[in-house]
Amino acid sequence: MWQFWRRHKRKVYITLGVVGSGYFLYKLYEAHRRKLSDLERELASERENDELIKAQMQEHFENIQKIADSTTLPHVMQYLSSRIAEELDLTPLTEKLMKGKGQPNMLTAAEKLELWDRLKILSFTRMVLSLWALTILSLYIRVQVNILGRHLYIDTARGLGSSHLLEEADLIDRNDEQQFLATADFLSNYALPTLISSLEAATSEVLKGKQLKDFFNTAVLHETITQILDTFMITGRPHQWLSYVMPEDLRVYKFVSTSGSTSQDSSIPTKFEQLMMETRAVLSSTEFVNILDVSLKVLVDALVKDIEVQQETPSLISGMPLAKLVPRIAHIGQLLLEEANRESYIQIIHNIPEVELFFTLLYSSMPSP
Repeated sequence: MWQFWRRHKRKVYITLGVVGSGYFLYKLYEAHRRKLSDLERELASERENDELIKAQMQEHFENIQKIADSTTLPHVMQYLSSRIAEELDLTPLTEKLMKGKGQPNMLTAAEKLELWDRLKILSFTRMVLSLWALTILSLYIRVQVNILGRHLYIDTARGLGSSHLLEEADLIDRNDEQQFLATADFLSNYALPTLISSLEAATSEVLKGKQLKDFFNTAVLHETITQILDTFMITGRPHQWLSYVMPEDLRVYKFVSTSGSTSQDSSIPTKFEQLMMETRAVLSSTEFVNILDVSLKVLVDALVKDIEVQQETPSLISGMPLAKLVPRIAHIGQLLLEEANRESYIQIIHNIPEVELFFTLLYSSMPSP
């Protein structure tokens, strides 16, 4: 045995070393495999949990979107329509002109001209006002919905430390959510008289050189509406138009006093105030101003086409005096916010590629929780 050991001990050592190393590597491999298996199970569980949370988040977001599309937006537009009808009622002007036409001695030539000039200004003002308000409010409400979705994401992510489901996360207070969506009525409740005054001033500026006998066709009408909108948008300080959409000072806004998420420290903004500040930041951004501009241009094109295809004589395509166009402008201004028409224009806005991209990026660019 001793001779055998002396002759083969090197081989034995090598064999034992190889076997020992193999066993050690096998144990390392087994431990690594178990760790990988545990990690895969953990990742699978996390993926399953994430999918569940995403599904719940998507369902909640779709519910908010559904509320906005089926309740908030129609209510806002209906109320806006009634308020514009109250503030810009053209009936007294048209009745006076009709009486003057039936009774030639009732009005002097100067009085008739003054009434026609006033009707011209107010007809264009009402039409452009309805178009602008429809555009800005439809975009504003979509911004609100996306911001609510973003907060849903953040609040849910913060509540996942102990694998909480969506229902257990610290979500936006329902009262705050409802009050936030209700701010879409700010234009109709508070800002409409000032908005009308500003748009009337812009309309007067553009139309002051245009006489009732001047020839209007599709191109001239399109240019006139565009000039009124451009004049209005650049009047005053930068982003002054934003003051017609949402309040500059939340302290004087009635919704804040009844907010559901109050704080002991007045320096810490409530959830409602956070939502409003984020909305103002979005609406003040260059990207939003760009999609507002694009949306207005697309709707002006659609509006002029709708006026153009009206089966009346003379046709806008061949052209007509401004005096004959004014009654049509007054009529379309009244119809713009009626349900069928406004739904058509809102759908046009939603289908604009730049608008779709903007809201996709707005919802997907989540800040860190």
